[in-house]
Amino acid sequence: MAKSKTVFICSQCGNDSPKWLGKCPVCGEWNTYVEETVSKTSPAQTLPELSNFSVFKSKPLLLKEIQTDNEVRMDMKDHELNRVLGGGLVPGSLVLIGGEPGIGKSTLIMQTVLKNAYKTLYVSGEESAKQLKLRAKRLGIENENCFIVCETNLEQIFNHINEVQPDMVVVDSIQTLFTERVDSSPGSIVQVRETAAALLKFAKETNTPVLLIGHINKEGNIAGPKVLEHIVDTVLQFEGDRHYLYRILRNIKNRFGSASELGIYEMRQNGLREVNNPSELLLTQNHEGLSGIAIASAIEGVRPFLIETQSLVSTAAYGIPQRSATGFDIRRMNMLLAVLEKRVGFKLGQKDVFLNIAGGLRVNDPAMDLAVIAAVLSSNLDVAIERSVCLCGEVGLSGEIRPVNRIEQRILEAEKLGFDKILIPQNNLKGFDTQKLNIQIHSVKKVEEAFRELFG
Repeated sequence: MAKSKTVFICSQCGNDSPKWLGKCPVCGEWNTYVEETVSKTSPAQTLPELSNFSVFKSKPLLLKEIQTDNEVRMDMKDHELNRVLGGGLVPGSLVLIGGEPGIGKSTLIMQTVLKNAYKTLYVSGEESAKQLKLRAKRLGIENENCFIVCETNLEQIFNHINEVQPDMVVVDSIQTLFTERVDSSPGSIVQVRETAAALLKFAKETNTPVLLIGHINKEGNIAGPKVLEHIVDTVLQFEGDRHYLYRILRNIKNRFGSASELGIYEMRQNGLREVNNPSELLLTQNHEGLSGIAIASAIEGVRPFLIETQSLVSTAAYGIPQRSATGFDIRRMNMLLAVLEKRVGFKLGQKDVFLNIAGGLRVNDPAMDLAVIAAVLSSNLDVAIERSVCLCGEVGLSGEIRPVNRIEQRILEAEKLGFDKILIPQNNLKGFDTQKLNIQIHSVKKVEEAFRELFG
């Protein structure tokens, strides 16, 4: 019989200990140890052999002997998803997609699977086959190459893979799977780690891509051990507020491409729609004459887009001034308000300041600083900024406007959308030819210069 023992495992790094510890000695996190029961199985108790597993005999090779042929990627028939993945899905890759409940993870994967002609095995551990059929009918896409199986036992899943021989496998979700080799409940740290490792072995040895859907915890991180994110090749985070239409597919880790890409979707009744030009949707068309609105030229990944920055400055009604930011780092906003008070002379210490990034997006580009300051000043003075003006620039603690990267893409995006003038850092003009552009470029060196340029 299999012997079992009880160990305590850190949910962050996966380190195990025979007794409970308050602080993990490996990662330094507090209160992360959970109790798990692990059984010692005999060597004969292994996963079933797959007919298309190939046997590799590894041997050391010189670096110059390794062939680097261009990797043929699988087109997912989704421009946004292809961009975030780095050009398409790599055969043999293990991709993890996480997000809040109800944000649209399963909808995104289901409509992607139905659009493709690849033979796909969709393994569902959370929904019944009838529920998946209803979702497919709501999406309105017909597909004859999608096989559905409702199973949580990993050994049975590999048996189904043997029968179907799919080109792609989808698992919804990794927290529902369990293997009989481990005496623990589904979703535990040991089960998640062991099932993910078995799926990784299958993906690499059969060159079959596997898409995993994962849960997140209350802190917003991928649920399960941190080692899960190290096992997979790509980690995608599906974000967004359910009260807004827009969803963001953000790349956190990617072994086959850039790890800073961004995809934007719009949630509709019949599924998710790709937003190919987010600038037109993120800009209010009728803000003429309204104060507290500035247009920023931001970049996420390789994609430039213009986004509306809204601010409201009012007298503190309850004595203690409030500071609130939605879609922007509150600490950075406080720093910019201190720069305004110290370097420009605006007394905002006794006023409430509210900041909002339109569309429910969260943007971390430092080039947003100049637009944030302009929106705050516009609301404080109650003077509107011209509708045809956009801004980009990072603000330093001494009040200087620091240069930003890829300024040419930002300017061309503003010109394409019909803006007449853009304010950029002065140092970004070095080696940049502006004669062929149809947009006025005003360079500013300090916050005071930007203030005079905008408000006279």
